[in-house]
Amino acid sequence: MSTAIVALCFSGPTLADDVSPELVAFARTQAAHIAARTDVIEHIIAQNTNHAHLTLEEISRLDVHWRQQYGSQDSPLIHRLMNTPLSDALRSLQLRSSELITEIIIMDNRGLNVAQSSVTSDYWQGDEAKWQQTFLLGPGAEHVGELGRDESTGSIQIQVSRTVTDHNGHPIGAVTVGVAPLQF
Repeated sequence: MSTAIVALCFSGPTLADDVSPELVAFARTQAAHIAARTDVIEHIIAQNTNHAHLTLEEISRLDVHWRQQYGSQDSPLIHRLMNTPLSDALRSLQLRSSELITEIIIMDNRGLNVAQSSVTSDYWQGDEAKWQQTFLLGPGAEHVGELGRDESTGSIQIQVSRTVTDHNGHPIGAVTVGVAPLQF
């Protein structure tokens, strides 16, 4: 393990530019492949339809419910999203990555979780750069986050996010892939 990477991890958050280009390229490739999956696109489109009526107040209430359920045995909202075929597929992809991938989050056009490989600490990502600097900017938009400890995974990681588009190229959501530099 490189002494420079260890020093970066323990010196606090730093820009992703300080992380190896190979790690960022790996995360970008993973995010692009996930964003192009038919099952991801279909699930986002379905949730966009189901959530089209939600107000910002209702989204905030859902996020509060998620946060209250986080870490609890009684967690129907979290349980519902974690026990879908898409979340299962994302978990399988994460497990096959030999601990390089720390998390995968699929978000809809409102910034709400559609599926994820592991439980996130919140349900609404719409107030975070991973969604705002991808979905809101349209097709091809990408965001590379800072190196730091993630609250949900407990891992030192960077997150690479990108806009997910439908088969016509219209933005429908976003994907985030967290990767751990200590494993790379």
